[in-house]
Amino acid sequence: MFKKILIANRGEIACRVAATARRMAVRTVAVYSDADADAKHVAACDEAVHIGGSAPKDSYLQWERIIAAAKATGAEAIHPGYGFLSENEAFADACAQAGLVFIGPPASAIQAMGLKAESKQLMEKAGVPLVPGYHGAAQDPALLQREADRIGYPVLIKASAGGGGKGMRAVDKAEDFAAALASCQREARNSFGDEAVLVEKYVTRPRHIEIQVFGDAHGNYVWLFERDCSVQRRHQKVLEEAPAPGMTDALRKRMGEAAVAAARAVNYVGAGTVEFIVEQRGAEMNFFFMEMNTRLQVEHPVTEAITGLDLVEWQLRVASGQPLPLRQEDLRIHGHAIEARICAENPDNNFLPATGTLYVYRKPAATAFERGTVRIDDGVREGDAISPYYDSMIAKLIVHGATREEALARLDEALAATHIVGLATNVQFLRHVVKSRSFAQADLDTALIPREAAALFNQQPIGFELAAAAAVARTLLDERALAGDDPFSRRDGWRSHGTGVRRFEFDFGGQHTKAELRYLHDGALVLAVNGAASLPLSFRASGDAIELQAGGQRTRAIVYTQGETDHVFTQAGAAQIVSIDLLAHAGDQAAEGGRLTAPMPGKVVSFSVKAGDKVSKGQALAVMEAMKMEHTIAAPADGTVAELLFAPGDQVAEGAELLKLAA
Repeated sequence: MFKKILIANRGEIACRVAATARRMAVRTVAVYSDADADAKHVAACDEAVHIGGSAPKDSYLQWERIIAAAKATGAEAIHPGYGFLSENEAFADACAQAGLVFIGPPASAIQAMGLKAESKQLMEKAGVPLVPGYHGAAQDPALLQREADRIGYPVLIKASAGGGGKGMRAVDKAEDFAAALASCQREARNSFGDEAVLVEKYVTRPRHIEIQVFGDAHGNYVWLFERDCSVQRRHQKVLEEAPAPGMTDALRKRMGEAAVAAARAVNYVGAGTVEFIVEQRGAEMNFFFMEMNTRLQVEHPVTEAITGLDLVEWQLRVASGQPLPLRQEDLRIHGHAIEARICAENPDNNFLPATGTLYVYRKPAATAFERGTVRIDDGVREGDAISPYYDSMIAKLIVHGATREEALARLDEALAATHIVGLATNVQFLRHVVKSRSFAQADLDTALIPREAAALFNQQPIGFELAAAAAVARTLLDERALAGDDPFSRRDGWRSHGTGVRRFEFDFGGQHTKAELRYLHDGALVLAVNGAASLPLSFRASGDAIELQAGGQRTRAIVYTQGETDHVFTQAGAAQIVSIDLLAHAGDQAAEGGRLTAPMPGKVVSFSVKAGDKVSKGQALAVMEAMKMEHTIAAPADGTVAELLFAPGDQVAEGAELLKLAA
């Protein structure tokens, strides 16, 4: 076994690898960028080496610096994690040339599976089922259009060197193909340095089911069952579970054997995932090879949960030359596991990634980087910043239960106890998905989110009455804490006769709202919201929470105040309510019209208009790239482009005006 390894990654996966290495008495070396100088993964390792600037191209993709760091610190092997260089055959080969062990498959296997078109041809020879499509080398747009027309719409354009949902576009009709192809190629070129694509039949009602495989240098292979990753947005996974609901033993065996055949075809060594598209025709399910990810997957903890194994430990043992610890007949499924990816993003705004500081980051009781009933793997701490340079994932929340129903209940409870303040997240959206009819009943396919959109987006599980009561209670508790023993310093609204009245104004869900608090002579409180009937209000502090009773409704709420905003968390859900200081805002003016601003820090990719062009509402005007994804800026109304304020390639700050639009 190795004495020291270097982890060529950051964030959660670097912490994950470091945790297993520590249990195995293997020392670790972290690498870090300017932005990550104080990151959690740096503290998690025994040593750390600075490798460059904040952008991945200046640090985590600089493999010459990473190899130099490994040699300088005496590391014997490099674990690439996932993303960055994990599927880069040149890096794997360079490690070998430098006398370092690459903890992953041989460069030849990465190369064989790295290009989707070539890998499909290999799988066809190995007898693995394929989706009908075009996987050729010729990339003339007219040829690709003809192939799409031949296959029949809808089709899926995919970057041949792609992964992670990038460089992928679904096209429903022929007239949309050219624009989708250009966008797909541009994103592929920017993400992978290769704009080659393949075109495949888009399977309707597809499920995304993948098989975890492992191989060693002695010719042994096993498959460690399946994971269902059908719940996706923007072709990226949201929830993953194991085993796949509705999977029969016969289908599981066929898929597992096909996955091992795929691994054998490229002499695979280490951890890999063979991904299949599963077509549902009534009770019948047919599967087709989609791609092989030649690395550990983000969702590997659900496989660990149902098998009781540590897959990173297996990676280290196999890379050090040991045989696989178990044979196929030794493997068993135990219970059910689900993983939720907690991301910095706004689901109600097309999953726009968010940046900011984790002002509050509270988690349920859980294990970290090892099997448990509730497990949280993360690479951040309270007070850390989520920057625009890297992926938007904050944490992975994994639950395990004896049954799927038990796991579902455990997941919702754990999500309810996950409190994040400081930037937008998808935590409440995940709760809506978990409670949706389709997910609860395991009616799964990759269109689940759009199908359940009415129940998932723009939901408000906490009404204004409860949010206002919680905000008022938080204010009064804070004021009482500041009051002294002097009766004249009391802030309880007491009057010698009559009733005291205190008025509050809030912004809740984008609506201006009002509340009126009355102090009765006997000390009781009543709260009226938006002119409705008054509700008796009582409350008391209970640790970090407020035990609240408003109008007969008893609620335990935790309220975090950030500036003028109260973030209210309850078992039913969470909400934000903003206190309005009328004196402070008396001079505010209505927002200026005719402006289009960057929704986040990023790079301008292109403008599709020029000064003087007339545009209509909803028309695409510009494309930005941030957090490794492209985002289209559309016209909010009809008008004429007055001026472009940036050029393609320019870096822009959040809120920067990109162009001026005249009415």
